[in-house]
Amino acid sequence: MQTLLLLALSVAAQESQKAPAQELTEHQKTLYAVGVALGRNATSLDIKPEELPYLVMGLEDTVTGRAPKASLQEYGPKIEAMGQERQVAKGKAFLTEAAAEKGAKKTASGLVFKRLSAGKGGKPKASDTVKVHYRGTLVNGREFDSSYRRGEPAEFPLNGVIKCWTEGLQLMQKGEKAQLVCPSDIAYGSRGSSPVIPPDAVLVFEVELLDIVKK
Repeated sequence: MQTLLLLALSVAAQESQKAPAQELTEHQKTLYAVGVALGRNATSLDIKPEELPYLVMGLEDTVTGRAPKASLQEYGPKIEAMGQERQVAKGKAFLTEAAAEKGAKKTASGLVFKRLSAGKGGKPKASDTVKVHYRGTLVNGREFDSSYRRGEPAEFPLNGVIKCWTEGLQLMQKGEKAQLVCPSDIAYGSRGSSPVIPPDAVLVFEVELLDIVKK
């Protein structure tokens, strides 16, 4: 999969430089959509523009049958390590920026809490069940879950979800809407949540506390 991913990214980089400024054909749009899909899967690699020529070099050597300059057997694990390292660095930078925003509050656990709109009701306890609407994204803005998209709110006990939610929802009043920026160690940690949440990912949630459900 990593080989296919790198090849596809290389093709995309090369073709984008010579692509004419005209409407794409249906076939070209299909190929473009393949690039978009693979690019989304490569977000943890955080490929920089100055690195694209080396991806193109790998593609050319592979399709022309030239001897590879690096073996996947040796460097495959390094691809994974690079992606994880960049994921962690990007997450730390995002947390720092989020904590510096006006109205944001960073708690002892590292959670960055920001009220988006006020509520008027009481606050839930960890033992309560809550009803919420929410949208979850990675730091690059890619959405991985949304009750809004499903068209119905979610209901769950606060002590049965990730620590970031257990803590963050207890800071909210009924009717309030807030942003929770969750460090990976109080989200899904080094295991991630395959296939949508990579390891060590910082997560961003917009949460609307609709109700504290009575037992």
